[in-house]
Amino acid sequence: MSISAERKQAVIAEYATAPGDTGSPEVQVAILSERIANLTEHFKSHVKDNHSRRGLLKLVSLRRSLLDYLNKIDSARYRALIERLGLRR
Repeated sequence: MSISAERKQAVIAEYATAPGDTGSPEVQVAILSERIANLTEHFKSHVKDNHSRRGLLKLVSLRRSLLDYLNKIDSARYRALIERLGLRR
């Protein structure tokens, strides 16, 4: 259910704002979105997996907090990120 190291590096490279950037809100939100998508696929075949569902809710909450922070500090970056990720808000 977790993402592979290669996929994580690809996401970091795609959303990094500078070389070596792994902690910017854009990168963190992109990684969380990838994990959320993987868990969502998992629940299509494992409907009764409520323990993992709790983890999914925590990931969604953390992503929402990061997006709120990004919107507060720089709304242009926020809008660009949700457009790139295809999130609705």
